[in-house]
Amino acid sequence: MIRYVFNKALTGMQRRYDYDVGYLQEILRTDLRGFLKYLGFQVMASHAGKLPAEPLFAARLRAIIWDDCGPCTQLVTTMALEARVNPERVGAIVTNDLDNLPEHTALVARFTDLVLAHDPEADVLREHIRAQWGTRGLIAIGYAISTSRVYPALKYTLGYGKACSRVQVNKETLVPKRSAEMAHR
Repeated sequence: MIRYVFNKALTGMQRRYDYDVGYLQEILRTDLRGFLKYLGFQVMASHAGKLPAEPLFAARLRAIIWDDCGPCTQLVTTMALEARVNPERVGAIVTNDLDNLPEHTALVARFTDLVLAHDPEADVLREHIRAQWGTRGLIAIGYAISTSRVYPALKYTLGYGKACSRVQVNKETLVPKRSAEMAHR
């Protein structure tokens, strides 16, 4: 019965976001305890602290693009739009067009790419983030970065990963751009 209820929620998510939840359904069918742990992880993944939606989604999108430029990126893009992040800014985050973002959002996008590249330059930007949003904001960004990477890793591990694809931001089709640091991994 509980599997039925969880599966209903998953199919609702699939319909709402046009997102393949097959990997989650496989976990639910195979390992209920494992699925319940996944749900516990969702609590951490949804943590925003008091960070505004735009910089939070800048971290989530830049992190997801690092590991996946397909369905997961589209899902996070759709969620950013649903959270009322300006579509032009979502597009700029996806394409890594930092010049067309407000300074605070560009800061988080750049910081995310540097953190994922293990670049020491992130240390300087970290202090700017602390000055802007405090350690609580930094924690929210850290959770956004680290948890966003779990979904593609889990999907690819279970064989549900997809090759790169374009992303829709309202009626515009964009190609996610990875930063230069990503080319040097």
